[in-house]
Amino acid sequence: MPGDAIPIEAVRRALVIKLRHHGDVLLVSPVLTVLGHRLPQAEIDALVYAETAPMLEQHPSLARLHTIDRSWKRQGARAQALAEWRLLSDLRSRDYDLVVHLTDHARGAWLTRLLAPRFSVAPRRDPNPRWWRGSFTHLCAQVRGDGRHTVERNLDALRRLGIQPREEDRSLVLVPGEDATRRVAALLDEHRLEPGRFVHLHPASRWRFKCWPVSSNAALIDALHGDGWPVVLTAAPDEAELRMVREIAAAARAPVVQLGGTLSLKDMAALTARARLFVGVDSAPMHVAAAVGTPAVALFGPSSEREWGPWRVPHRIAASDAHPCRPCGLDGCGGGKVSECLTTLPVQRVLDMARELLASTARS
Repeated sequence: MPGDAIPIEAVRRALVIKLRHHGDVLLVSPVLTVLGHRLPQAEIDALVYAETAPMLEQHPSLARLHTIDRSWKRQGARAQALAEWRLLSDLRSRDYDLVVHLTDHARGAWLTRLLAPRFSVAPRRDPNPRWWRGSFTHLCAQVRGDGRHTVERNLDALRRLGIQPREEDRSLVLVPGEDATRRVAALLDEHRLEPGRFVHLHPASRWRFKCWPVSSNAALIDALHGDGWPVVLTAAPDEAELRMVREIAAAARAPVVQLGGTLSLKDMAALTARARLFVGVDSAPMHVAAAVGTPAVALFGPSSEREWGPWRVPHRIAASDAHPCRPCGLDGCGGGKVSECLTTLPVQRVLDMARELLASTARS
């Protein structure tokens, strides 16, 4: 325990800030769990972008979820200023004793200064300017490429404060909710799908350099269908992603249930929770699968499975052995938006991994 560990009994309210994408926000859920269990006397709040709020809504340790709507900036200077003032007033009214800022986003530093909590922690920046150091009472090391998962790096902020996470508190948490559960149950009935008797395939991403080719996805669908496994195909309501799943469905010889663009994030979680297996690229739905306990085959190219892979769920990583350059972290080979380590990934390898998990796991 560090010599400047905080007295956790003195914390009445804490705020966790994570202003990033959907998957990044979901990977913060263990931080809320740990704070809820280690600070039972405290109320735990979070601040995220509005579109990512479903990732943390109904988390059992969460008291309030504050959001920043990125559309404020398109509503004119006066409307944006009013929205920002209302948010700040709401946050100030909570009188936080602790702020946990989990990125190097400058907004978190300025908010922490304005909220003036007794304790605050954030990762060190490189370089680490004086204004950043002066914004927080504690700074935690931020070591990238050390082979540790992003969940563990998030938990480092708590370790820096002297709050040690319990092993049982480190799992991801996502609560689909009763409404989403009912909607998905009706969808399964409509398409004559049995819970635990279908595969969920989410092949698209906003970053196309993370995606497997259309022909490979179609071949995988055909092979799984030949094994007796119906496939449900999903995508975000983004035109590029929807175009990709339409092309996959058209290229596959086998029938496929195409739900691209029709599901909310909560619906997606409820659907994945009822699948026997999830197959998809390194994206938020892959983390959703881990949060709801569904085994996963995760396709990885330029990004690192050691940092971003499925967390605490049975899984297999489908990645190229023929490309020692991966994970390179680039947006495609040479920055060209196409990743050869994914375009050359054999269908048979992904299929073998899927078959192994389908045979070794059971879903109720």
